[in-house]
Amino acid sequence: MTSYTDLIAAMDRTEAGFTAHVPDDWRQGRTTYGGLSAALCLEAALRAVPDAPPLRSGQFAFIGPAAGELAIRAEILRRGKSTLFMGVDLVGEQGLATRAILTFGAARESRLDHLDLPMPATIAPDAAPDFFPEGRGPNFTQQFEFKTAGGTPIGRPGPPDFLVWIRHRDPAARSLAALVALADALPPPAMTLFPERAPISTMTWSLDVLAEPVPSDDGWRLMKSRADTVREGYSAQDMAIWDRAGTPLIVARQNVAVFI
Repeated sequence: MTSYTDLIAAMDRTEAGFTAHVPDDWRQGRTTYGGLSAALCLEAALRAVPDAPPLRSGQFAFIGPAAGELAIRAEILRRGKSTLFMGVDLVGEQGLATRAILTFGAARESRLDHLDLPMPATIAPDAAPDFFPEGRGPNFTQQFEFKTAGGTPIGRPGPPDFLVWIRHRDPAARSLAALVALADALPPPAMTLFPERAPISTMTWSLDVLAEPVPSDDGWRLMKSRADTVREGYSAQDMAIWDRAGTPLIVARQNVAVFI
């Protein structure tokens, strides 16, 4: 397998931006796995503007397949005293594949400090069963470890609700961009309602970064993903990620096309 660390290290700078080669073990069908496409956009932005403040949010539109040699172009849309807006386009051999808007913001003094996003009670990852049956899942899933922590097990009918422990198999994948790559790893929970197998395709993904991962922990992240609606060929889902200590790291929304 090509590790996340090696793939990111192999990104090349060009006059127009950056290029990246994505091998088959990071593919989801005919395209680059969406979480990796988003991570590549973030990596390109951080390399283009090394002094960017912390990432606060990102919006990603998965417009077409990200196949072949990928070109990534990052540009500053606006920079203020504390905030930075960047646009990033990821282009494959068939044209524009992913368009991202990234919002960075420096921490500011505030009298407000409110947090109400408790981690669900669950079993530890070393006591949890595997989420994917052996040999199942798209190519990219071999890059991660998955453990069922609650909700509906994959492959069984039930409420469209997943609760899963996930971590990179690459122990060096501990950056925020690596967390973004991991944050899209679960299949859409709408699949628990499918009467038979059918194609799916993520259309848009919007995430807010609440905290950056601690590089010294064991890498396990608890991810909850729940479909709020599945109708007219689309599913709207709610997502959240915590570290093992219970710190919320990311909250997100995703719109997925379902072909059933």
